[in-house]
Amino acid sequence: MTKLFHPTILVVNDDGITAPGIKAMMHVMKEIGRVVVVAPDSPQSGMGHAITIGKPLRLDEVDLYEGIEMYRCSGTPVDCVKLAVTKIFKGKKPDLCVSGINHGLNNSINVLYSGTMSAAVEGAIESIPSIGYSLDDYNMDANFQHCLKYVKEIALQVLQNGMPTGTLLNVNFPNTANIKGIKICRQANAKWAEEFDQRVDPYKRPYYWLTGVFQNNDNGEDTDVWALDHHYASVVPVQFDMTAHHAIPVLHSWKFNV
Repeated sequence: MTKLFHPTILVVNDDGITAPGIKAMMHVMKEIGRVVVVAPDSPQSGMGHAITIGKPLRLDEVDLYEGIEMYRCSGTPVDCVKLAVTKIFKGKKPDLCVSGINHGLNNSINVLYSGTMSAAVEGAIESIPSIGYSLDDYNMDANFQHCLKYVKEIALQVLQNGMPTGTLLNVNFPNTANIKGIKICRQANAKWAEEFDQRVDPYKRPYYWLTGVFQNNDNGEDTDVWALDHHYASVVPVQFDMTAHHAIPVLHSWKFNV
């Protein structure tokens, strides 16, 4: 590294402040610079870019790991980033924001639902170089050791090179001890085909449990799904500008009768 010798790194997640994934992340980031952790007080998976409105937020400093400044937040992952920037850093932004390591993949369409990725997106909105990391293992006893060298190397590259304006990285790791390397990818055209399993509670009232099957409709060998299936770490550059620029000329051809 040549640009930053001891950067300040904001660590966030959506699995909660006690999740093993964030513990692995903070210890890797501590090898790089000063770490400040701001994480939800409970799991917030699937929260997307939700923010808390209409009720108070709590932000309490906690002492869980020696030598690491940590705060527990009652809100969403995005709330964590917003509070960190305004109340902890007081406008002097960190050099890097890393989110994760998430228990479970956030590839393809999952990026839209992910609290992990939304926290990283919020960091990028604040002009902080940001990365979201996820592992293909939903188990709370997941072993992150095989991906930690990649977590560190990708973070170092972002710190050294910066990120193009308005972008961040979505990094996913396969659940294998033999990762072949890193693939720069595009997001696959893949989605969940959801179903709702209808059940009945003890009071004979129906309730629903979300289930589904992941469907890949993309045969490309340059996608995150392909990379993960072939035991590579996938790295997808993501932008928060959701404008479909290619559709603008099409809309200009429409004849609005008003």
